[in-house]
Amino acid sequence: MASGAFEYYRKSQKAFLDGLIRLLQVPSISTLPEHQADVRRAAAMLADELQLMGMERSGLIEGRTGQNPLVYAEWLKAPGKPTLLLYAHYDVQPPDPLDQWTSPPFHPTRRGKNLYARGASDDKGQTYILLKAVEGFLQGEGRLPINVKFVIEGEEEIGGAHIERYVARHAEKLRCDAAVICDTAMFAPGLPTLTTALRGLVYVEVEARGAARDLHSGMYGGAAPNPVQALAGIISGLKGRDGRVRIPGFYHGIQRPSEKERAGWKRLPFNESKFLKLEVGSGALEGERGYPVLERLWARPTLEVHGIRGGFTGDGAKTVIPASATAKISMRLVPGMNPGDVAKKFASQVKKLTPESIQTTVRVLSSAPASLVSVDHPCIKAASEAMESVFRKKTVYVRCGGSIPVAGLFSQHLNVPVVLMGFGLPDDNLHAPDEKFHLPNFYRGIEAVGRFIQLLGQ
Repeated sequence: MASGAFEYYRKSQKAFLDGLIRLLQVPSISTLPEHQADVRRAAAMLADELQLMGMERSGLIEGRTGQNPLVYAEWLKAPGKPTLLLYAHYDVQPPDPLDQWTSPPFHPTRRGKNLYARGASDDKGQTYILLKAVEGFLQGEGRLPINVKFVIEGEEEIGGAHIERYVARHAEKLRCDAAVICDTAMFAPGLPTLTTALRGLVYVEVEARGAARDLHSGMYGGAAPNPVQALAGIISGLKGRDGRVRIPGFYHGIQRPSEKERAGWKRLPFNESKFLKLEVGSGALEGERGYPVLERLWARPTLEVHGIRGGFTGDGAKTVIPASATAKISMRLVPGMNPGDVAKKFASQVKKLTPESIQTTVRVLSSAPASLVSVDHPCIKAASEAMESVFRKKTVYVRCGGSIPVAGLFSQHLNVPVVLMGFGLPDDNLHAPDEKFHLPNFYRGIEAVGRFIQLLGQ
């Protein structure tokens, strides 16, 4: 493994950390309009850094009015070698509630071997892993062994509308042999992990309307329709107590995990009792009967209700029959499911379950396909070897129950394998107070991505 790049990694650790801290100090919160200038500042910092480290055509790609820019750069001076597309995002979640942070969210603080800040793990720390892995070759050896393109977005936390449109329209510019995303986690500390599949998503809002206006329950109760009760009935009809989704055709065509995958999951250091107590904290687990927990989390589709609003919910009493009610519902999809088809089946079932006195409207707020790559793909094998050479343990293969919409976009529009090399940890508190990044994973992650680049060049 010895080369100028790896010598550069080891002598530059302090500089890497200092640069990451500067990036973490920028509150690039994409969901809050008052931080739009901060979002652009983070994008400009990354574009400048890419240029300084030796990447070419580094700059910002603007979207529609109000959209956050993409950061793009390329180095294409390795003819005949593979081209790797490196994806990350520089926007972060809001830090609330602030009073639950041990140290201020945008004043990165080191405690022990962890660096605490909003975005430390999701995704600025892992973005920086990709940058520094490439920088090692450009600065330590003067060239890369492969061709590299970067695309870094600033809207991942708010739906990614800009990059969705850009990938669909500019597939030729992003053309590559494989894509790498560092926005996932290791299954356990010190255990090198590759994620081979992500669930997709359909997120909808269902509105139920009854009377033309709110009505007094004493005067109209017993005759007027109640949208809150109707919506509760509709939701109850969408999923049974056995965890099965009751939408006709919902499970049609889904791809089941292989026996090889299932056997690998059984060998993972997973304890259902600890998962229940330490991560979920409820009296018991739920879900589709007949499937182990990890399979329910990673390889089965779901339907979950995120919120219901309507009528009077303040302190005290107000005897009102509300005119409308709304529910937020999402469905996680697995390989073999089409988001558009699922959305149509959902809307059709809602219509069937809607009482005659109620009008319902289904609005799709966001959607993304699932993604899947074979553990036998040459790029996955190279990534596995790279992880093992750095962490000195055998790589494990997992799936992720969450969604990274851009992974599905790359599969759909670029038709390339997506390598999910993540270096976060399960307790990194993503989207929560005291988010952190384990610094040994930061440094080893840079080496692992560097080794992967080296292997592809061979």
